[in-house]
Amino acid sequence: MPVLPEPWLRGPIPGVHPVLAPILYAFQQAREDLDRHTAPLTRAQIWATPYGRGSVAFHLRHIAGSTDRLMTYLRERQLTGEQLAMLAAEAEPAELSREQLLSAMDQAFREAEDVVRALDPSTLAAPRTVGRQHLPTTIAGLLTHIAEHTARHVGQAISAAKLAQAAV
Repeated sequence: MPVLPEPWLRGPIPGVHPVLAPILYAFQQAREDLDRHTAPLTRAQIWATPYGRGSVAFHLRHIAGSTDRLMTYLRERQLTGEQLAMLAAEAEPAELSREQLLSAMDQAFREAEDVVRALDPSTLAAPRTVGRQHLPTTIAGLLTHIAEHTARHVGQAISAAKLAQAAV
């Protein structure tokens, strides 16, 4: 199978304004990197907490959950009880497989991608608030944070995967 360049080097995304494309590139990069780096892991390695740090599973759950929560704020809504419960459970052990974890992340990305594709780029400066304190941001601020937060946790998941493999 040929190695593709990173998503942002594959050309424009049809039907997506170039200003909105980076968030979609970030999601695709996350999918590909996490699929590749978690493929050799056992279930025990997925849930291992090397040196007391977050497990690969935690980072996958957190990427999915944070994407969902931040998109809630982008849509000018407040978090639901279910979202708060999911946040509280992100680090808790569960009987989820690698495939289930990646699927949940992919689902969160797909839902976010639908919202991003429907955005009018002229609204990027529109104000939004985050959290119970209603901290100020904008649509562009939320999109930027979603992309960088995803990338940060992808890197942490990859590091956790390498540590978990080395520990065996």
